[in-house]
Amino acid sequence: MIIKSSQLESVCGITSKLPENLLPEIAFAGKSNVGKSSLINALLNRKNLARTSSQPGKTQTINFYNINEALYFVDLPGYGYAAVSREIKAKWGKMIEKYLKKSEKLVMVFLLVDIRHDPSENDKLMYDWIVSNGYEPVIIATKLDKIKRSELDKKLKAIRIKLGGNDIKIIPFSATTKKGRDEILDLIESLI
Repeated sequence: MIIKSSQLESVCGITSKLPENLLPEIAFAGKSNVGKSSLINALLNRKNLARTSSQPGKTQTINFYNINEALYFVDLPGYGYAAVSREIKAKWGKMIEKYLKKSEKLVMVFLLVDIRHDPSENDKLMYDWIVSNGYEPVIIATKLDKIKRSELDKKLKAIRIKLGGNDIKIIPFSATTKKGRDEILDLIESLI
């Protein structure tokens, strides 16, 4: 898949109505600071279209990026960020749930996990919730450049065990080296 154009088209907050898009949507979910915005920037070959920060919880809205006038990348707020109130966390959770349940154009959910750490209970809950809603999430194991090559198989096995089995599709990815980028784009292209 070749990205010719990309732009932030819609931003939905807690009280916003979701857009009624006519194009397929690809959603990116994961805990705070796992690298969702960095992944989107790397896929688009853009530096700062999706805002990134070393501070967790930067994305607090659902952001719709129009790609090639053919589909949307949907950047969901991160879950599990401890430095916001329980009330805000609950509202973000409801916003994500509303999107995942109501979007009529959602064709794929990528669930991002940090390859350096075993998936958290929140990651498992999100994975199970995505599956229970009829989607087959693809796991993107981010921050690949932060581990030794010799650790890769062990880390991928730990992700499979924690999330539920050998049938899980996992794509190791690095926003720094862009390893995994082509595989992700090829998968997206096959869906649309």
